[in-house]
Amino acid sequence: MKDQSKIIAALLVGAAAGAVLGLLFAPDSGEETRGSIAGYADDLVGKAKDKARSAGDNIRGYGNDVVDRVKSKYSDAVNDLYNYRDGVSDEIRSKADDVADAAQDHVNKAKSKVKSAADDLNDSIQQA
Repeated sequence: MKDQSKIIAALLVGAAAGAVLGLLFAPDSGEETRGSIAGYADDLVGKAKDKARSAGDNIRGYGNDVVDRVKSKYSDAVNDLYNYRDGVSDEIRSKADDVADAAQDHVNKAKSKVKSAADDLNDSIQQA
């Protein structure tokens, strides 16, 4: 691992030395070379700004997508809860109607028995 990092460091130092020697022995004048370097640096800055702007737009777009998905999931969950509530309410109403119908049947049977007993009592009184 140490040998590998030494090799990489040597390559970087060699590349830097080569770049410096290339500039020193370049056919252009120093002013032209500095102008070329400044132009290249300006191009790099412009490219870096474009990349940063593009990355920001991508991140913003991703964030908006996440927000939209969360809103959609929330809306679906709320709708599911309302549907469940409505289903439970309908079931409760149905059970309540069944209980009311059964109670009405018992009341009607009780009325019928009371009326029958009253009629029997009335008949007994008239025969006496």
